Amino acid sequence: MKILKDMITTNELKKIAQATFGDLVKAVVDVDRELVAIDAELHSDLEALLLENGSKQNSLWGINFYPELEGDDFIEFDSMINLRPSRENKTRGVDSKDIRVKIINIVNKWVKE
Repeated sequence: MKILKDMITTNELKKIAQATFGDLVKAVVDVDRELVAIDAELHSDLEALLLENGSKQNSLWGINFYPELEGDDFIEFDSMINLRPSRENKTRGVDSKDIRVKIINIVNKWVKE
């Protein structure tokens, strides 16, 4: 479990996936600080790590990486931490298109081929 300090490649994500879930890597993105935490069994563990390191709850969104896939299939917006009826996010996904785009842009800064 770590907060990315340097870019990571999809090959590195493939190795992490193989050591855990086989095909996916859980991640949490801080959309305000533009940080990504990866490699835990639960999104809530990554959420806690980011909170301990100064992130704000409202800025954190859970996603999954599928490093064997490309394009829109690489990122899955699905996590229990995303359920936030008080912020009008009533699903495990990320209902706001603006936030999804922000997450994709942040991921593209941290994850390279």
